[in-house]
Amino acid sequence: MKKWIALLLALLLAATAALALAEGEKDALAEIRERGTLVIGTEGNWSPWTYHDESDTLTGFDVEIGTLIAEGLGVKPDFKEAAWESLLAGVETGRFDIICNGVGFTPVRAEKYAFSDPYAYTTAVLVVRKDNEDIKTLDDLKGKKTTNSPNSTYAMMAEERGADVQYVDTLGETLSMVENGRADATINAKGSIDDYLKEHPEANIKVALEFPGEAVAYPVRKTEKTESLVAAINDVLAKAREDGTLEALSIKYFGEDLTKAE
Repeated sequence: MKKWIALLLALLLAATAALALAEGEKDALAEIRERGTLVIGTEGNWSPWTYHDESDTLTGFDVEIGTLIAEGLGVKPDFKEAAWESLLAGVETGRFDIICNGVGFTPVRAEKYAFSDPYAYTTAVLVVRKDNEDIKTLDDLKGKKTTNSPNSTYAMMAEERGADVQYVDTLGETLSMVENGRADATINAKGSIDDYLKEHPEANIKVALEFPGEAVAYPVRKTEKTESLVAAINDVLAKAREDGTLEALSIKYFGEDLTKAE
């Protein structure tokens, strides 16, 4: 009899502890709302997606949409700047709630991260020096030196073509390496290259090839706790698409509407 009572007490305690744990656990969206901020990881140096203006204020296409998402969740945006190679890792470890940095959706990334619905669709370009006549297609990159941020989809694209990729942190460094001959080419987003050439019309670079890029979406940590967060982000994006906000922001920063899949 004592053994049965002890067993029942043990089961009751275990059930009580499990219930308390379940009740104490909050999903990511609830935690964010309780905290009052959405922690957003971004580079801050990839114009026009995310950069500092003349007054050193963080701005850009992704900064405005990130702010829009935070407001839609009922909280304030808390932007944290970091190098590209640490952004995805920061989401995985919980340092950031979301990355707003023009992140391309890929099946490989989707295995590790949960993604929002796409909010932009990029065009990619192959960039070389003005006097370079040897590189005109992606296949011409075999055996050549290219430059990009580590673990970027553009770096992986060049590696797949047999290029020797030199890793740098910023777009400015990337294009400087192409200009001074330390790299033969780079693959990058057309919008960013167009923006760079507006600011640096004297740059000794040219676009050798233009081709379809990738769908861009917002990655968050991939757990059951983030499912409601992804759904809430998608709701905000859907409303911004319906009322024309996404299109207006795209035209503001890129001069064209990148928010619709062709």
